[in-house]
Amino acid sequence: MSDPTLQPPALSKYDRLIAAARDETPAVTVVAHPCDETSLRGALEAATLGLIAPVLVGPEAKIRSVANEHRLDIGRCEIVDVPHSHAAAAKAVAMIREGKGELLMKGSLHTDELMKEVAASATGLRTDRRISHVFIMDVPGHAETLFITDAAINIFPDLEAKRDIVQNAIDLWVTIGLGEPRVAILSAVETVTTKIPSTIEAAALCKMAERGQITGGLIDGPLAFDNAIDPEAARIKGITSPVAGRGQILVVPDLEAGNMLAKNLTFLSHADAAGIVLGARVPIVLTSRADSVRTRLASCAVAALYATRRRMPEVAAV
Repeated sequence: MSDPTLQPPALSKYDRLIAAARDETPAVTVVAHPCDETSLRGALEAATLGLIAPVLVGPEAKIRSVANEHRLDIGRCEIVDVPHSHAAAAKAVAMIREGKGELLMKGSLHTDELMKEVAASATGLRTDRRISHVFIMDVPGHAETLFITDAAINIFPDLEAKRDIVQNAIDLWVTIGLGEPRVAILSAVETVTTKIPSTIEAAALCKMAERGQITGGLIDGPLAFDNAIDPEAARIKGITSPVAGRGQILVVPDLEAGNMLAKNLTFLSHADAAGIVLGARVPIVLTSRADSVRTRLASCAVAALYATRRRMPEVAAV
């Protein structure tokens, strides 16, 4: 019998996603304006691991200057020269429309500057699905990956927008190989009341799932945060469902609630929060200067898995 003390440590939730993405062909990734060390290094690190094949769009002289200053090797990267950040955003989106990339990645420009080009009605990357953001959370002490949506794009989504937000998150979960997700629609309480409109929308979303308007996941709500993720809290409240106490995708009432929840987990529980934008023609990686290397790589890994596996007839489990 082998000595359990000699066994290699189990892979973390992010490590499993990164390992799965490395088994796929690197996704061609258009990086808009990677003109500081953080954004350029992030793209190159993901390329080194075989997650992406970056195409750098921005002022070539500036990109090369940053690379030289920080000793970053960009010798194998294609560079598309444009004069400034706005032109980089427009060109990056145009390249995606032309089929020259499978992913779009934010560099050192403002998020609003990039998303304005993405959302443009005539020249952007919109589909018939609402664009939304998903945080992929690795919370220490919690056994499973948690998705939180939407905490970055839609401020006060209505019911139709929430339907798309839920479907986007389910599609991501399933496509990257995590199985059938348990989706908890969050509110302050677990009972439906006219005094809290989000409870009514939660109930409506559950009915939409019953009628096939949302597919691919098990959905329950309204659920308060405690009885969405803690089985004992759900038991004490007498809530019996496949989702209660075991939620994997947490759908928040609005951006304020989601942003606070994600940041509470990040700063109080020391969770990592990777994230991507869905609902456009391709996944979009929105990295932050505050992101750790591991978080940036996880964001790239999830986006690359989603992009490459959407082309496959079957999805392999991570």
